Amino acid sequence: MSSGKRVRARDLDLPLGRFKPGKYNAITDVDGVLVGHSTIIRGEAGPLVKGKGPVRTGVTAIIPNEGNIFMDRLAGGAFVLNGAGEVAGLTQVVEWGLLETPIMLTNTMAVGAVSDALARYMVEQHPGIGSEHDVIIPVVGECDDSYLNDISGQHVKDEHVRAALKAARTGPVAEGCVGGGTGMITCDFKAGIGTSSRKLPQVFGGYTLGVLVMSNFGKMHNLRVAGLPVGEVLAEKFRDTPRRRMSYGSIIAVVATDAPLLPHQIHRLCKRVSLGIGRVGSYAAHGSGEIIVGFSTANVVPRRTRKMVYKMKLLLDARLDPLYEAVMEATEEAILNSMCMATEMSGAHGNSVPALPLDEVRRFVDATRPIFASVKKAPQEPAVPAGTEELVEDKQIDFELDATAPSRKRSAEGMPVPLDLEDDD
Repeated sequence: MSSGKRVRARDLDLPLGRFKPGKYNAITDVDGVLVGHSTIIRGEAGPLVKGKGPVRTGVTAIIPNEGNIFMDRLAGGAFVLNGAGEVAGLTQVVEWGLLETPIMLTNTMAVGAVSDALARYMVEQHPGIGSEHDVIIPVVGECDDSYLNDISGQHVKDEHVRAALKAARTGPVAEGCVGGGTGMITCDFKAGIGTSSRKLPQVFGGYTLGVLVMSNFGKMHNLRVAGLPVGEVLAEKFRDTPRRRMSYGSIIAVVATDAPLLPHQIHRLCKRVSLGIGRVGSYAAHGSGEIIVGFSTANVVPRRTRKMVYKMKLLLDARLDPLYEAVMEATEEAILNSMCMATEMSGAHGNSVPALPLDEVRRFVDATRPIFASVKKAPQEPAVPAGTEELVEDKQIDFELDATAPSRKRSAEGMPVPLDLEDDD
């Protein structure tokens, strides 16, 4: 792997949306969310010897609420844009609207091994599973890293799963060629794990939202960086570089938020992740899998309770739009981070994948910077309903929405409604 310095997408001064990131610009900005990796790199690049290598793979663990997700379950949801991929355990998450295990990311052929290892780990933590309590179905997502990895050699073992879980912590998240993303590729450049977050202004509730991706999709000519057709330019420069031809690849995304969302709202939020994936250049090819899992930390659903009714906080649907925009921005940036932080890698069959040339990206973006310099972003201003711009032009929202009583111009949901500009009686 190359030793050149890599930086995150934001350090390239790219225009990445109007909402600000959290402290770490990572999914761990959502309180209680932990991330850990176990990376497996063995053997020099060269001919593939099944069962021996070269090995370029690993495991990533996302723990939703500091470790006791089995007893303190969270509202969960999912969305599948194209289903040529797998997240084991997803059917139950969708059916019950609950998440009760950590989320693990790995390669396609290691899903079973990771699921078995996580099940054993959780039974050790909670011996009543399968007797006193119900059984579990671990949530495990996959992508195909066979271009660089001896995938059929099944090198991911129990100890790697436990290492990822043990390494899980808050704070900055390692990105690029780490964990489940070790052997992954995006738009014919090296990629892997990437993450980003957004902190909404108080006028929109002040909620935090984070996205983590294991990115492994796309073709170079489709790559867009901050909306710019960078891939078309780079495709000419790299036209003689060998690349994978048989697989378009896939992406698994995990969304976390502290906004009080119900499962159907999490499903809707996960849908908007697809827009962020598309912004980077995916068209969800026939053989690709774009699968998104989401959860909210705002409501804990206890496994044990004597009550017949459990009360949950709920964000009204009319307040969801800022989260939709934020998740699209964070997804785009997470994918770009996976590429910007990844280094060139060689592996199975002697295949080699170049790193995204950051200097080239910088030059391309710098050439367009005068256009962006004249654009002023104002995230404190809510979106204007279509066709009503003249009603709210130049009006500044300087109050807390949930502290504002309903009126003829402000609905019970706390969002502006276009009626008239006369004072209420």
